[in-house]
Amino acid sequence: MHHNLPWIHDLNVAYDASTFDTDPFEPQPDGVDTIFPFWVAGSDGGGYVELPYTLVQDFNLFVILQEKTPEIWKTKFEWIAAHGGMALVVVHPDYTSFDGAHLAHNEFPVSLYQEFLQWVKARSLEACWYSLPRDVADFYRKVEFARRTSVVAE
Repeated sequence: MHHNLPWIHDLNVAYDASTFDTDPFEPQPDGVDTIFPFWVAGSDGGGYVELPYTLVQDFNLFVILQEKTPEIWKTKFEWIAAHGGMALVVVHPDYTSFDGAHLAHNEFPVSLYQEFLQWVKARSLEACWYSLPRDVADFYRKVEFARRTSVVAE
């Protein structure tokens, strides 16, 4: 999460998700201050879509902060939805206990993630666009292209 967006152009990627809207637990806690995807233009006229994660990472929430429920995710999700933003959560399988019986010191039970996903599905089946990051990036790239070409045409 040491974000340096200009460097990412060298990777020639369609999208990236190495930033966050706000996260005081990261090495660079400044964040990008948005709950929306955004275009990162390159010097060659190209660019890529940045998808900031908007829900605190699983390790920070359940291991560092020792939360026992996904309520913080739910509260933030509600706020993001009310503002029409993108809810993006990063979940690391290496910190997730799938058997539920034996938690290592750096693990949380997968049931917390399952509870959150079930809640999202029950709460917002019709109101949300469930998609993969690549699909969000493709959509946003088309929006950005349309915006740039309409500006040029005017």
